[in-house]
Amino acid sequence: MIKTPKVIVLRTAGTNCNEETAFAFSYFGASVDQVHVNEMAAGQKKLLDYHILALPGGFSYGDDIASGRILANELRLKLGNDIKRFIADGKLVIGICNGFQILAKAGILPGLNLHEGQEATLFHNDSAKFEARWVHLSVRTSKCVWTQGVPSQIYLPVAHGEGKFVPRDSKVLDALKVNGQVVFHYSSGNGGVVFYPDNPNGSIENIAGICDTTGRVLGLMPHPERHFLGHQHPFWTRLDKKDKLGDGAKIFENGINYVKEKL
Repeated sequence: MIKTPKVIVLRTAGTNCNEETAFAFSYFGASVDQVHVNEMAAGQKKLLDYHILALPGGFSYGDDIASGRILANELRLKLGNDIKRFIADGKLVIGICNGFQILAKAGILPGLNLHEGQEATLFHNDSAKFEARWVHLSVRTSKCVWTQGVPSQIYLPVAHGEGKFVPRDSKVLDALKVNGQVVFHYSSGNGGVVFYPDNPNGSIENIAGICDTTGRVLGLMPHPERHFLGHQHPFWTRLDKKDKLGDGAKIFENGINYVKEKL
């Protein structure tokens, strides 16, 4: 059992949620390094020295070509073997918003291997505009180690222009459901039918986040690091119970606890 989990928060030009993501992990006792992808490619920092890889939100390379595409290509072409070894060694990966886009476009998520290359994407929102709002999420019982003990419904913000989850085909979608890889769904908050803006982007079957087949690699469009503290809730002063930590905190705590217990 290790004493201090080591987290690498990978960044590049346009990344803008690295500080909040690093804070969330460090709050639970992790040693966190914020590392530029060029340092990784040059061998100045080694992925295998860490226990958790976090890909934070933002607009990597200005979302040129498509959101996350350039950094996804860098991961695949420059760090692909290290990432495969990292996951095979039982370590953890989380991609938030732009990070989710990167994991999908690099072919790391959903990791079904039903097709060669990319099996899902995050596409332009159906509203054809940038969506910045708070959403209700239903949390499914799944194999995902990041969501163990998370309440069945949580409240997190989204901020994206390309957040529509689209599987490559029905075969991929069916496998995600059968395997229990669908972790988060957009919900109405009251259990009713989900319409826009409950689902802010038009994601297929209201899917907001998925994990890989191991349950150790998670990608989600909403931002748990932006509702890490209780007072980040948009109307926290009106809540009967004013918790110190917000709905997103348990996700980061789960990652740190898993490393402490398993690695």
